Amino acid sequence: MADYSAYKSIKVEIRDGIGWAMLNRPEKRNAMSPELHAEMDDALARMEFDDDVRCLVVCGAGGNFSAGQDLKKFFRELENKPFEQRKARDLANSWRWGRLWGYDKPTIAMVEGFCVGGAFMQLIGCDFAIAAEDATFSLSEVNWGILPGALVAKAVADALLPRHAMYYASVGESFDGKEAERIGLINFAVPKDQVRAKTIELAGKLMSKSPKVLRATKQAVRNVKTMDVVQSYDYLAEKGKAIKVGDPEDSYNTGLRQFLDEKSYKPVEGAFKLGTMLKP
Repeated sequence: MADYSAYKSIKVEIRDGIGWAMLNRPEKRNAMSPELHAEMDDALARMEFDDDVRCLVVCGAGGNFSAGQDLKKFFRELENKPFEQRKARDLANSWRWGRLWGYDKPTIAMVEGFCVGGAFMQLIGCDFAIAAEDATFSLSEVNWGILPGALVAKAVADALLPRHAMYYASVGESFDGKEAERIGLINFAVPKDQVRAKTIELAGKLMSKSPKVLRATKQAVRNVKTMDVVQSYDYLAEKGKAIKVGDPEDSYNTGLRQFLDEKSYKPVEGAFKLGTMLKP
């Protein structure tokens, strides 16, 4: 297992295949500093190639997801330092979007407490999101004179129906987990004491799938959104061929064998059993 003990602003725990990447500035409600961005970018890169991690959960220590960017550390202290400012911005955008958007492993955002402003990027960058019913979501930038910057406005506009995106970005009004589920920002809102269990349950479902097929499915769902019908047909046909190459599970043939020949599972009730590929 890789060593993740040197980080100061984040914390990494790995249990039962789940990698927990935690923003760890609880005294600041996990507001994001340049140091935090650098450490999270490094940790996510390492965890993507860590065989002990089969599913990634992004969350916050101390009962909050994140209060957004640390205004003092990320903005005020870097005002006259263009190199440091650019570096911090690049790292912030790298892990919150570039890495999460194309991550090879399934990703889940687990939201408790505050999820504000810039934290919407990693929230939407993850494949799935589960939140406490009493969590507080807020696109508050308009209230203090700036736009939902970086890629926040783009991410929100793509994730929500236009009227919902426009309303919450324009009025800066907070909303809870139940409303976040209603407008499609998250998958599930559950009582606070059930958030971790629900996250582990979802991670278990994802880890039961063929890793190569799940990775291709994630990529397909994300990428066809920007394609027309003809492009989608082409892309999905080639994607279907690609996942049969070098698949340790030989998923296509293994699934058919277990379903048709062995009758050991039903696709509508769950995944085929992994690790049972027939050896020549």
